[in-house]
Amino acid sequence: MAKKSKNSKGKNVVVEEEEDRLIPNLLDEEPRNSTQEEEDKAESSSSEYVSSDDNAGAEGADGYDSLTDTESESVDDEGNVTTDDDNDGESDSSEDEVAPRNTVGDVPFEWYKDEEHIGYDIAGKKIKKKEREDKLDSFLASADDSENWRKIYDEYNDEMVELTKGETKMIRRVLKGMAPHPEFDPYPTAVDWVSIDDAEHPFPNAPEPKRRFVPSKWESKMIVRLVRGIRKGLIKVDDKPKEENRVYLLWGDDPNSTERHHIPPPKPKLPGHEESYNPSLEYIPTEEEMKSYELMYEEDRPKFIPKRFTSMRSVPAYNKAVRETFDRCLDLYLCPRSQKKRINIDPESLKPKLPSRKDLKPYPTTCYLEYKGHRGPVVSISTDSTGQWIASGSNDGTVRFWEVETGRCLRVWEFGEAVKHVAWNPSPELPVLAVSVGQDVFLLKTGLGNGEEQKRVEDLLNVGSQMTPDDSDGGESIVKWSRDDNHGGIRLNHFKTVSSVEWHRKGDYFSTLMPYDILLLSSVLVHQLSKGLTQRIPFKLHGLPVSSAFHPTRSIFFISTKKNVRVYDLLKQRLIKKLETGVREVSSIAIHPGGDNVIVGSKDGKLCWFDMDLSSQPYRVLNCHPKDITNIAFHRSYPLFASSSDDCTAYVFHGMVYSDLNQNPLIVPLEILRGHASANGRGVLDCKFHPRQPWLFTAGADSVIKLYCH
Repeated sequence: MAKKSKNSKGKNVVVEEEEDRLIPNLLDEEPRNSTQEEEDKAESSSSEYVSSDDNAGAEGADGYDSLTDTESESVDDEGNVTTDDDNDGESDSSEDEVAPRNTVGDVPFEWYKDEEHIGYDIAGKKIKKKEREDKLDSFLASADDSENWRKIYDEYNDEMVELTKGETKMIRRVLKGMAPHPEFDPYPTAVDWVSIDDAEHPFPNAPEPKRRFVPSKWESKMIVRLVRGIRKGLIKVDDKPKEENRVYLLWGDDPNSTERHHIPPPKPKLPGHEESYNPSLEYIPTEEEMKSYELMYEEDRPKFIPKRFTSMRSVPAYNKAVRETFDRCLDLYLCPRSQKKRINIDPESLKPKLPSRKDLKPYPTTCYLEYKGHRGPVVSISTDSTGQWIASGSNDGTVRFWEVETGRCLRVWEFGEAVKHVAWNPSPELPVLAVSVGQDVFLLKTGLGNGEEQKRVEDLLNVGSQMTPDDSDGGESIVKWSRDDNHGGIRLNHFKTVSSVEWHRKGDYFSTLMPYDILLLSSVLVHQLSKGLTQRIPFKLHGLPVSSAFHPTRSIFFISTKKNVRVYDLLKQRLIKKLETGVREVSSIAIHPGGDNVIVGSKDGKLCWFDMDLSSQPYRVLNCHPKDITNIAFHRSYPLFASSSDDCTAYVFHGMVYSDLNQNPLIVPLEILRGHASANGRGVLDCKFHPRQPWLFTAGADSVIKLYCH
């Protein structure tokens, strides 16, 4: 659709609607200024272009140049062309009134990257993208058109925009760091709005407020808050910033390596005024000082004495230069410098990663029950196989029989002499209690079990004429078996004081220990209850025996001396292994229910764990107690073991032994049990686990037995 109109000069102007020509819009419906004409060049949809007839083509081009240089024309509603002079009274429209053509919305342009449209119009229809010219066409266009550098691509409206001279000047000013508008003054002249030259009083005539002389309440609160944060550890003031290592290997492959192949020599002291060839007089020593230097030892004498010379040519050469050079070369030849590589290891990385204690429950943590009744230190305790009863022996000469759950004392045996050790028979069918008192060992009937079990125990403990003392080797009898009518059991009389009694897992054999003579072979004896026989161990002891124990599953016997532990095979009658403890003195041993691991307690507070399949040396040494360890014990079913000490504490550990031989045992400290009081320098004297529950019994020198539960 074309429309003809006549301008004020009488020239015909033809307005046509085209979409493929990029010519500025001169005939618009509203009057436009120069800035709006530049914006109209960027609009591509529904724009109007100017063309002329074949005869007036040159005139139309001349008219366009004249309009752009001097004034701009516009076309009103009737088609008449007017200039800016005719529209001086009308207000120019601003850039904000021109709405964007592409209604993309508040979404990224990347969403339309693979689409054919760039937005939506007011009717909701897609606005298709324009086909952009390739780089070759744009390069040819820039070569033909000298003003092509002014054109930039408007991504939002999908069109090319040509910058005006004013906009380019504004961009140049911004790039130079200046204000966009030249009329802007960044340093305006200061104006004094208030004049106090002629005032009778100074301007700030108010008196000083009291708050300037009183300490600030809010600052004191802030200081208190900071102090609390430092005490709680929330604020760390001692942490120094990590210094970056600026030294690196220039020609090495690893840029992070700090190894230096060149060791620079020490820097000598820089020369001062006294080293000058013509120093000041105050640096030159007097004759008295020179005489005092001669009286000094050579190592105390100054290495350099200043002298004055008239010129540099008068300074003599160093008389020891050749000698020192030779000594230096000799040092380099005979004593080369050695490089020692230092490994930087974080100490925290060397600590083993242990599991959390919450994952290792249950284990004893709290004192649940106390058994009181003894008048002296409780030296030994023992639980029966069912876990319902517990027996205790004390230095007051009594053995008490307790019920575990109620703490009720059922029976008391009086012996009149300090009890050394009590041990319950591990067989549930034979409720027999072994008690060592002085040189005697008593096997007592406890009265537990049904009628058949009590009758079996009574027949077993009935000593007749067929039970005679053992006269092995035709010498003096070792042990005398006899019936004890006072306590209702059997009495085994030894020739020395018995310190401990240990039962075999089947309940028919038990061993007694007399740690008093290193030369006697009868320091450790093995007794058979069913036949009433006693025999020596066929092994030579290399040291004073301290404790003994039977293997839980095999015919192996453990005997510990003060320095080591010897393992014997009773069937083959030979030494299997010797465990080197490395401690000052062994106090007690305990065998793991699996039989392949042994723990040894010492009198210097160390706890040694031995893996018999691994080595004869300790797998792990735990420094846990500051005083002597009195006893150690394993739990029968739970992966727990405990140690008691004279420091009035008992330590509970998690000791997991894996069936996989490639995996080492896991040892984790769990709990420190306190509660016993010290008496005569002694603390906790014995500890035993409950056979079925994760409970621990402790006997103390304060005459109290405590039960710790989970």
